Amino acid sequence: MKANGGCYCGEIRYEVDGDITHGTLCHCVDCRRVSGAPVVGWFTVAEDRVRFVRGAPKWFRSSEHVMRAFCAACGTPIAYRRDSEPGYVDITTCSLDQPELAPPRDHTFHAERLSWMKACDELPKYPRTRSEG
Repeated sequence: MKANGGCYCGEIRYEVDGDITHGTLCHCVDCRRVSGAPVVGWFTVAEDRVRFVRGAPKWFRSSEHVMRAFCAACGTPIAYRRDSEPGYVDITTCSLDQPELAPPRDHTFHAERLSWMKACDELPKYPRTRSEG
């Protein structure tokens, strides 16, 4: 996939040129809190296939094994890295200029979804992560 994206205010722009390993809709509490949304769309690519062409996101450790990135100017969530998956980065689907290029393939942390957030689709739903089943 070749795609471009960035934050709301335009301070950060990036290019992706690589295969998506998966796309998900995450319902975890942490994603909800950092985004202010009931669910966050992510897609995963090899970290060396993402290039920031304008600005750079601010990274912070959101939990013991996770780093998250956002635009320091407007707050747009941009990226997510797990220590257990070196070499890969998750990018927020809706920070893409064309989010339709990275449709979700499943729901993760579905066990934490808000009760009023009904998924009206046939995508697989995992109580936590895909690897936990």
